[in-house]
Amino acid sequence: MSVWGASAAPSPWLPARGGNASLALASRPPAPPAINPWDVMLCVSGTAIACENAIVVAIICYSPGLRTPMFVLIGSLATADLLAGLGLILNFVFQYVIRSETVSLITVGFLVASFTASVSSLLAITVDRYLSLYNALTYYSERTVLCIHTMLVGTWGVSLCLGLLPVLGWNCLHDYAACSIVRPLTKSNVTLLSASFFLIFIIMLHLYIEICKIVCRHAHQIALQQHFLTASHYVATKKGVSTLAIILGTFGASWLPFAIYCVVGDPDYPSVYTYATLLPATYNSMINPIIYAYRNQEIQRSMWVLFCGCFQSKVSFRSRSPSDV
Repeated sequence: MSVWGASAAPSPWLPARGGNASLALASRPPAPPAINPWDVMLCVSGTAIACENAIVVAIICYSPGLRTPMFVLIGSLATADLLAGLGLILNFVFQYVIRSETVSLITVGFLVASFTASVSSLLAITVDRYLSLYNALTYYSERTVLCIHTMLVGTWGVSLCLGLLPVLGWNCLHDYAACSIVRPLTKSNVTLLSASFFLIFIIMLHLYIEICKIVCRHAHQIALQQHFLTASHYVATKKGVSTLAIILGTFGASWLPFAIYCVVGDPDYPSVYTYATLLPATYNSMINPIIYAYRNQEIQRSMWVLFCGCFQSKVSFRSRSPSDV
C-alpha cells in the first residue's frame, strides 16, 4: 500500500467494490508492488535529511557551550527533522517489504508527528528571535528559560497527539470514501493539519514583520546617536531583513503548495500531484540545518572540534543573540 499515493488502487485491506472479484483477489497472495520512482526520491531525500540533522544533533549534544535557549531550540528543530528523515526511510522500507495495517498507521503517524514538530520548532525559534529583540534587557533570565521549556513541551506534546490520531482510529483503512490524498489519513485529518500550518505561517509572518520593524528602528536610533546613517548600518539592516525574507520565503515555498493541495485535492487525482507537492515540503527539513545551524559560528567551531580537532576543547563560546542566527 502506498501511503502517499493519491490515485493508487485501493489497499488490499479495504473492502472491494465487487463481491465476486473480492473473493477471487482474496484467494491470491498479493503481488509485490513495483517500486515507484517518487518513493525512491522521497527515500533519498529522507537519507539526506537524516544525515544533515544527525550532525547538528551530535554537535549540540557534544558541545557543552551550546546550552543556551537558542541552541536548545535549534536542537529541537534538528531532532524533529532527523526523525522526519528516518520516517521517510522507514516508510519506503515498510511500504515495499512489510505490508501491514499496523505498520502503515505507525509509519504515517511517525511522519505526521515529526513534520509537525519540525514546523512547530520553526515557530518556537521565531518567537525566541522576537523575544530576544523585544525584551533584550531581560532576555537572559530565568523567565526566558521557562518560556523556552514551555514551548518545547507544547511543541512535542501537540506533535505527539497529532501523530497518534491515525493510530487511535482517525484513518480511512476501512472507509475508502473518507481517504485524503495522503492515505491512510482522512480528509478531515489533513484539513486539520493544513489549518494548523496556515495558522503557524500567519503567526510567523506577523512576528517576522515585527522583527523587521524592530531592526529598522534600532538602526535608525543608532544613526540618530551618531548624527548620520553610515553605510555599515544600512548594509547590516538590509542583510538582516533579507535574511528574514529568505527564511520565511523558503518555509512558505516548501510547505504552502502541499498544505493547499491537502485542502483542495481529491484522492482520485493523479498521484503525481501529491508527490510533486510533498517532495518540496521535505526539502524544508533539508534546508533548515543550513539556515539555522551551519551558518552559526559556534556550531562551525564545534564541527571542527568534533570532526577535525583543529581547536582545543576549552574554546570559549561567545553567546550570540538569536536574531543573529
